[in-house]
Amino acid sequence: MDTGLGCRLPIQQKGASDMPPRANSAAARDAAYVLHPSTELKAQSQNGSLVIDRGEGVRVWDESGKEYMEAVAGLWCASLGFSSDRLREAADRQMRKLPYYHGFGAKSHEPMIELAEMLVQRAPVPMGRAFFANSGSEANDTAVKMVWYYNNAIGRPQKKKIISRLRAYHGITVAAASLTGLPTNHKLFDLPLPGFFHVSTPHHYHGAEPGETEEAFASRLVDEVEQLILREGPDTVAAMWAEPVMGAGGVVIPPRTYYEKLQAVLKKYDVLFVADEVICGFGRTGSYWGSQTFDLKPDIVVCAKALSSSFLPISGVLVTQQIFDGLAEGSASVGVFGHGYTYSGHPVSAAVAIETLKIYDEMNMVEHAQRVGAHMQAELRRRFADHPLVGEVRGIGMIGAVEIVEDKASHRNFDAGKKLGYRLAALGEKEGVLTRALGNDSIAFSPPIIATEGEVDEMLERFSRALDAFAVELRRENLTVV
Repeated sequence: MDTGLGCRLPIQQKGASDMPPRANSAAARDAAYVLHPSTELKAQSQNGSLVIDRGEGVRVWDESGKEYMEAVAGLWCASLGFSSDRLREAADRQMRKLPYYHGFGAKSHEPMIELAEMLVQRAPVPMGRAFFANSGSEANDTAVKMVWYYNNAIGRPQKKKIISRLRAYHGITVAAASLTGLPTNHKLFDLPLPGFFHVSTPHHYHGAEPGETEEAFASRLVDEVEQLILREGPDTVAAMWAEPVMGAGGVVIPPRTYYEKLQAVLKKYDVLFVADEVICGFGRTGSYWGSQTFDLKPDIVVCAKALSSSFLPISGVLVTQQIFDGLAEGSASVGVFGHGYTYSGHPVSAAVAIETLKIYDEMNMVEHAQRVGAHMQAELRRRFADHPLVGEVRGIGMIGAVEIVEDKASHRNFDAGKKLGYRLAALGEKEGVLTRALGNDSIAFSPPIIATEGEVDEMLERFSRALDAFAVELRRENLTVV
């Protein structure tokens, strides 16, 4: 099981699956040559990897031919599933016409121009320009540099500090990992960088005091942000980052009034607001953007993943006209905006992203996501809310999580060292559903946007069998739920 932040756990204690892979098999070559991202490397070398061979729709198959339903769209990203003739043909047409060109030194090409136009037109709030990178991490790193550059350009060189949140995930490059609020992305990397601050996670289930309403909890958390700004000095705090719904940190849905109060404080102290739409953008929350779901008015929007349905790497940073004007003045003063990537706006990636956005329009993606998302949320709660192992079921639109706990009354999780969430996800793999284990023993669900109600039901039925089997295992181990 690919834990996402850990290792692949063996599904069985003994048997054929534990035998060493054939010398020339993909699994053996993988163990010999690949250094895996976000993996416990020593354990992976011993337990091996799940090698996926092909995909179609919401399903993938491993090298042995076993079929799985992808309940997290890979890494929250394969919105159109794992096959699309139209995206393949869009890539082929562009490869034949212009396989590569760049945007440096005022060079351009039609796919980059058209994609920028489409994104600015579809933005959740009025935006001035679109910049392209290759991943969500690069896009967030770019946005950090833009914030610093902008404040220097308009005469505010001290306004550089950045606020994020504990359990946030904004990427793994140096600045993006500093934004991230997960310890595994900091330990041994000498991160976060100085000047990055993390405030409390807006998770009412775990963070609220006894009897505290969502509204009161939101007020307390926003007051924490305001006190941090005042303590550091408003003239030194540049921006705050937020995922509309926190993804890798546990699928955290903000409490009522949280964003309304937060944005008022940021505006009061002239602190820029950056919406990280890498997961939430393009229908995931039941709106085109997560910002629209929660009425956010960001100064910068970061997007990636579903921008191209992840068929090819591409990400975007959308900035308001005011920020663009500041960047332009700064570049005029020093001679160049000294930031960009060899593959910024790569023509083939851009062509695939353009076709992806066209497919979203034609399939009435928002309406589809709202309908299937409402069904998914209802079924998650119907099937799992009263399960003896489940403490909370949460989600919105087509993103959700089921969290297992040791004590349902106090919301206490099991000992983290037991890695029970990872074990549960491994049982899901055995049942033919690929989920993702997150912190607090939460199992994430974020299926391809194209998933039907019937496919959602099948995914959840497979997971239900895994959850019931897991409950039996825990009883055998005397790990009973209070």
